[in-house]
Amino acid sequence: MTGQDIIEYNQGLAAAERELADALVALFASKLPNEEAKVWHGHPVWFVDGNPVCGYSLKKAGLEVLFWSGKSFKTSGLRPVGKYQAAGISVETQADVDKVDAFMAEATKVQWDYKNLPKLRKLEKLTDF
Repeated sequence: MTGQDIIEYNQGLAAAERELADALVALFASKLPNEEAKVWHGHPVWFVDGNPVCGYSLKKAGLEVLFWSGKSFKTSGLRPVGKYQAAGISVETQADVDKVDAFMAEATKVQWDYKNLPKLRKLEKLTDF
């Protein structure tokens, strides 16, 4: 479910980015209809059982979608982000939003346990993949 904080985040974007961000919200909401969604660390993020799964943020180059466990996806097309298991994809057009859809099935099936990373100080598999 999309919260007011995500709506306000998108309203703060320029028109072109807002249109793409709204399309991402619609996509994520359709694929994760009962999951928590909120602005987390300044960006819209969707969670499954408290574990971050996907989200997007505005970078200098435009919108970027991040999948927290994306490095472990079998579907190719994401670029590694950071030192853990995250990977992302730039979104500049509606066709790019459609590409994001290809990763959504894996987003819930392939999960590393980011929720407990601060406590455990390491990532552990949360799902079997």
